[in-house]
Amino acid sequence: MIEQFKEWEKNRHEYAKQWKENTRGKVMGYFCTYVPEELLYAAGVLPVRILGSHEPQDVTEPHIFAMFCPFCRDCLAQGLKNRYTYLDGLMIAQSCLHIRQAYTSWIKHRPVEFEKFLCMPHKVQSPHAYEFLTEEYKVFKKEVENWTGKEITDKALDDAINVYNENRRLMKKLYDLRKRDNPPLTGEEVMEVVIANQMTDKAEHNKELKKLITTLEKHTPEREVGSRLMILGSEDDDTVFMNMVEKCGATFVVDDHCTGSRYFWNEVKPGKDRLSSLAARYVDRIPCPSKDWEERKRIPHILQMCKDWRVNGVIIMQQKFCDPHELDFVAIKKALEDAGYPTLFLEFDVTVPVGQFKIRVEAFLEMIGEEDLF
Repeated sequence: MIEQFKEWEKNRHEYAKQWKENTRGKVMGYFCTYVPEELLYAAGVLPVRILGSHEPQDVTEPHIFAMFCPFCRDCLAQGLKNRYTYLDGLMIAQSCLHIRQAYTSWIKHRPVEFEKFLCMPHKVQSPHAYEFLTEEYKVFKKEVENWTGKEITDKALDDAINVYNENRRLMKKLYDLRKRDNPPLTGEEVMEVVIANQMTDKAEHNKELKKLITTLEKHTPEREVGSRLMILGSEDDDTVFMNMVEKCGATFVVDDHCTGSRYFWNEVKPGKDRLSSLAARYVDRIPCPSKDWEERKRIPHILQMCKDWRVNGVIIMQQKFCDPHELDFVAIKKALEDAGYPTLFLEFDVTVPVGQFKIRVEAFLEMIGEEDLF
């Protein structure tokens, strides 16, 4: 049922090259999901999320600290190895120091025709964040228009916002299906759908997503559900890990990370000032830990997800040396365990030690099973 999404995810570079050839449009690679894709889409640009390959690499050491997170090093390796030669532009919306260094090193050693560092405010809880980001978007809009030679009209922005909002609603509908006693998709399969979502034309993704949801609404899988798990933490697109856990006798029914639900959770609320509406969406979205202060707004959201998806346990994963999540997980772990949700903390690297993790996961699932008996 998800073969098309898997095809897009596995052959992401071929998809982008073919899209470019068919449309004669430009392709923008981006770091971090705080990039306002709608503005790019309205200009006829295909936004493509920069992700790693989970392959051992030895090309980044001269360009980035070895104690920077493996995700940013893996992403930079993709650029240095010329995996993204089709990109016309590369940009980042400020999130963390590590991924910013990956962006800076990339454009220095693999220049593109358009580059952009978008000043996304860290203190999104400030009342000034909305106005600040709106002004940044005004500058960015003009820069994209000059780059593409296309005016971004109100109609084009409205159309882009509608396409993206439709995608967010469909993705939420897909996630709601996982609340069932017997979810129609595994966590690994859902991850394939979400990752594909970050590198394909949203209109095309919407079309396939509608077909998938229609099929799933009538589908009851035969596999055992086992323990209902949530996964949260740093960026995670490791389908091998997801597959391993679910083969141990569990099902991931929900997640909270930037290659999962945080990417699509909030919609843009239409208004007369399109850029203000767009800015409000990205300021108010479920925050990543680099922006979740002074009040920790993500914790109530996570606890509500655990309740709504009837979670039995939570796997907290952290990219090694990821400072924002390393500070974040202590409070989240405490909040989850205080609420009665057992947790397992795992530290990820570019490649995942599946064998070692399997032992720890099996012990965790056994503990959950024993607790469920009492």
